[in-house]
Formats: sequence, C-alpha cells, structure tokens
Amino acid sequence: MIANDPNLEIYLARDEQDLLGAQRLRYRVFVKELGGDGPLVDHHNQLEKDQFDQHFDHLILVDRRRDAAQLNHVVGVYRMLRGVTADRAGGFYSEVEYDLSALRNSGRKLLELGRSCLDKEYRGGMALHLLWSGLADYVARHEVEILFGVASFHGTNLSTLREPLSYLHHRHLAPEDLRVRLWSGQGLPANIMDRETIDRLSATRALPALIKAYLRLGGFVGQGAYVDQAFNTTDVCLILDIARMNPHQKRLYTGETTK
Repeated sequence: MIANDPNLEIYLARDEQDLLGAQRLRYRVFVKELGGDGPLVDHHNQLEKDQFDQHFDHLILVDRRRDAAQLNHVVGVYRMLRGVTADRAGGFYSEVEYDLSALRNSGRKLLELGRSCLDKEYRGGMALHLLWSGLADYVARHEVEILFGVASFHGTNLSTLREPLSYLHHRHLAPEDLRVRLWSGQGLPANIMDRETIDRLSATRALPALIKAYLRLGGFVGQGAYVDQAFNTTDVCLILDIARMNPHQKRLYTGETTK
C-alpha cells in the first residue's frame, strides 16, 4: 500500500514518452500478468496498444522516482474518449462488442473509459484514489453526464463466471433508457442462473475490484457478456449516470463537501 506520496503525480499524457509509458504499463498488466494479446500488441518493445490509442486522452499516474527514459515512470492509467471525439476514432471502442444506441440517443455528454490499470506495487491505496480524483476532475471540466466502458473478468471459463455474471444481470442491470446490448449473435446472455439460485456472497467475492467500485457508486451493467478470446477476458459494459450516483459515494469520488 502506498501512503500519501509527494512523488506521485497525476496528469494527462503530454507527449510520446508518456503514451509509451502507459502502453508499457498496460503490457505488464494485461499481457504479462493476465495473459492477454491482440493484433497490435508489440511483444518486442513490450507495448500493449491498439488503433484507438491516438484518439483517446490518457490519464496517467507517474512516480517521479522511476526512469522515464526506460518507460517505467507510468504506474497507473485510464484511457478516456469523449463523445465529441468518438466519431473521429470511427466510434467508441465498446461498439465492437455492444450496441450503444441507448447512450448515443440520450442526448447527454458521454465519456468512454477503458484500459484502466495500476502497477502491482501501487494497488490498494493512495494510487487508486489519485486516479479517481484525476478522473473526477476531468469529468467536471468537460461536464460529462454518463461514463461507460467495458470491464473484464479474467479468463473465459464460464463455469467459474456464471454466478457473478448472473448476479450482475439480476441485481444491477441498467434501466431501459441506458441499457446497452450485445450486438446480435455475439457473446452470451448473462442470466445463466436463476436469481433464486445465486449465492450473493459468493457472487460478489468473484467480482473484480473495478466492477465492485462502480457498483458502489451506483453503476449498472448492460445486457449480455462478451467473450474476448484474444484478450483472455469476459467483458461486461459498465454504465455510470452521474445524476444517479450514490450521493455519499459521489462526495468521496468527487471530493465534494456538504454544508
């Protein structure tokens, strides 16, 4: 756990070195640690990248004690794409897996989040708080109303994922006006088990930390789960409506105080 540390700095990637540092961190986490891969992953230079990177803002957490020349300075990252720039990217990343018509037709300001990760040494403390604070500042500055993006379970073995996926479907399915859906013929329905047969404690224990964090804020999931064999994950689409956020958790997330 990292205590309050003046050497940690949060900012939007400023140059090619910062972007490469983010891609190097993503390689350590998503490829080396979790076994993912993809057509643009650069194994020689140890960079996890794709065709969307050039269109996204990259919120990075930097440890100034680490060597930027060796691309080891980035220890946390969030990749962010606003609705106003999504068309230049050919759409949102999530649209490869999900029909986002419900969000696109809402008329509200959208922000897609993805590729969020922390270096192993920095998990469980101040580093995550700094990332979330930086994200909250970005959301406020651009007056974002809805955040969304795919979040992943490690692995594709549905026998181990059937309970948490079913729990999300029965307990946290997005309301109809925000309910994104898998494209027809892709993925699988998430209501694999009946609601009455789910062990709630077991299901919540199996949820990745990021998904649990968004649920605490009042987040929802879209309909269906996408099995990404190349990335060795099973994905759900998380949706967070700022107007529907849990008031107490919203204050913690945004740093707001009450009178």
